[in-house]
Amino acid sequence: MQQRVVVVGGGYGGVAVASALQDDAEVTLVEPKDAFVHAVATLRAAVDPAWQDRVFFGYDTLLRRGRVVRDWARLVSPGVVHLSRSASLEADHVVLATGTGYPFPAKFLEDDTVVARARLERMREGLRQCERVMLIGAGPVGLELAGELTSAFPDLRVSIVEQEDDILPLGQYLPELRDAVRAQLAERRIDLVLGAPLGYLPPFDVGTYAPFTVETTEGEAVTAQMWFRCYGSRPMTGYLDTALADLRHYDGTLPVTEHLQVRGQDAVWAVGDITDVRESKRATAARDHAAVVVANIRDAIAGRAPSATYTAAPERIVLPLGPDGGASQVEQDGRRVILGPEETSRIKGADLFSGATAELFTGGTPHDRGE
Repeated sequence: MQQRVVVVGGGYGGVAVASALQDDAEVTLVEPKDAFVHAVATLRAAVDPAWQDRVFFGYDTLLRRGRVVRDWARLVSPGVVHLSRSASLEADHVVLATGTGYPFPAKFLEDDTVVARARLERMREGLRQCERVMLIGAGPVGLELAGELTSAFPDLRVSIVEQEDDILPLGQYLPELRDAVRAQLAERRIDLVLGAPLGYLPPFDVGTYAPFTVETTEGEAVTAQMWFRCYGSRPMTGYLDTALADLRHYDGTLPVTEHLQVRGQDAVWAVGDITDVRESKRATAARDHAAVVVANIRDAIAGRAPSATYTAAPERIVLPLGPDGGASQVEQDGRRVILGPEETSRIKGADLFSGATAELFTGGTPHDRGE
């Protein structure tokens, strides 16, 4: 009999593991959403409806063998994934790949694509009425959303509120990167409200048209008609049984070995944002994690000890500001280098890696299919 692999979570790492192992094991992917969400491109889809078809990809085309079970993992223990009181999946290997939660529109709470699409359309209709939008948080998500908003709506004014004294407050970023981004924000007439948090939040849901005025704790007023929260990432690990949950760090991440086994477990693996690997949380990192776990599960199936290890890649940030703007910090020849708008657009800004994602689910890019 084939060994049974249950992958919990259908994000970048989870789909990569499930797809790669489908010929080696009996694979089951557990995921409550009806479609994979290409999170790298969600902020573009938030302002451009043409991008929605490059964000949502149905799971029905992912696996030639194996199956996708559309459900929540209610409780996960080593060797068994409970879907409800009466339904469970036994497993020789459990792969935890549930990622992080993040506020709309970077990620979606909705499990049904039709509902998520409807919310995006209501938000865009509201944006067309807005004169100013307020973003809370000047990290990568807040800055990228500001770039998308001002690219799609050139007359729209944007205010970014950040409690720290500068943009990109977290991360080992060169001053030249912040300088390059600030200059482009100024060109787009984006206002930075730095050095103090808001005293209170607007009394309306994010992404909803409703005029308001709020103040920072320093008394600076911000008036807008829509707002978004661009902070608050949290690992999704609340479904673990007591033995696994007790292993978590204070921030909810799981400790993993160099082989990406959950520490103290031989057949429970973790990939992506829920691991405690010291690196920025990126789709590319999740895919790299998946490759290590795939190799090690294949080793286990063959009766070998795990042979693949994971080493975090040099830190980088590719920060598009719309399709044609942005800046990046990458490592070249052992030193950190700042790239401008054109290079950033070539790396990520124009395509947002949507072609590679489409190929995983459809066997070809949208262009190949004539879309």
